[in-house]
Amino acid sequence: MSGGGELPFAVLSGRPGYINFLDALNGWQLVSEMKAALGLPAAASFKHVSPTSAALGRVLPERLKKACFVDDIEGLDGSPVACAYARARGTDRMSSFGDWVALSDECDEVTAKIISREVSDGIIAPAFESKALEVLKRKKNGAYAVVQIDKDYAPEKTERKQVFGVTFEQKRNDAVIGKNMLGNIVTKNKNLTESAATDMITALITLKYTQSNSVCFAFDGQAIGVGAGQQSRIHCTRLAASKADLWHLRQHEKVLGLKFVKGMTRSEKNNLIDLYLAGEAVSGWKNFFAEKPPVFGQEEKLEYLNGISGVTLASDAFFPFGDNVERAKQSGVSFVAEPGGSVRDDDVISVCDKYGMVMVFTGVRLFHH
Repeated sequence: MSGGGELPFAVLSGRPGYINFLDALNGWQLVSEMKAALGLPAAASFKHVSPTSAALGRVLPERLKKACFVDDIEGLDGSPVACAYARARGTDRMSSFGDWVALSDECDEVTAKIISREVSDGIIAPAFESKALEVLKRKKNGAYAVVQIDKDYAPEKTERKQVFGVTFEQKRNDAVIGKNMLGNIVTKNKNLTESAATDMITALITLKYTQSNSVCFAFDGQAIGVGAGQQSRIHCTRLAASKADLWHLRQHEKVLGLKFVKGMTRSEKNNLIDLYLAGEAVSGWKNFFAEKPPVFGQEEKLEYLNGISGVTLASDAFFPFGDNVERAKQSGVSFVAEPGGSVRDDDVISVCDKYGMVMVFTGVRLFHH
């Protein structure tokens, strides 16, 4: 810290490294802002300085529990923070493999049990129950990183970064994201529902701590697809949309009904589900499945996805072309939030109007580097 002040965190276990702390401190900011903005415990799964997902502590529907591999966790429904992490970790399990966990509230034993059986590098939270800490300290034979953050710590207004021996400084991005940012509805349809407003705030706060360019799809208080660090915004949208599509498809009855051989890990099951949804042949399927997987063709997948609506899309900067909205429509998007300010704003708005979407111009760019 500049000025030689005391650090706002304590390492309770393990030896977190440089990237671990970048994930931890960005993740803590994200979840603490979500909690402040929306009033529910929040969790994030971070990987390589971007969130794979962030979510509010809402009880998971039974299908989602099974899709997230937490249907066997006792006491899950009674722990909002555990529900938040189960959602965040289960959104994009491929990307969350080896993640850093961030929690807005005290880590309880239920949450620790979920973390204990996943491949993860560490966790940051404002407090830990004694039993939760015992569980986490046993992970990786004591090498699992556990960081406790001072929830009342407030950083300086100026941030500094050194690159190639040169120090840069800028004002910290302290923009407060809340419902007051959602008043400028620029489409003909102005029916911004309460749930969509929550999803917009969820997505925008997620983007605030995602490497730019970035786009986020959200549904039911969680980020279901994050496209991070792409040079082209349409590539961000395609990436995030593909992840959102997989999140929906993983809850299809054919996927939930897959029968695996005994002894397979969650990671192995997840990899097979990914291959199955990609339509790739699994040679020697009898080595992995107790029953031959049913055919799940491309047309059937598209028909299933075409029945989805109510998804929210947010972008950290303006959409330069309407192609982003066209792609978003294929993934059930009904609500859009972006800063506005493009010379082609009218074209983007017209595409939203074509599909009856609600679009909000926030007026705030959320670039993060």
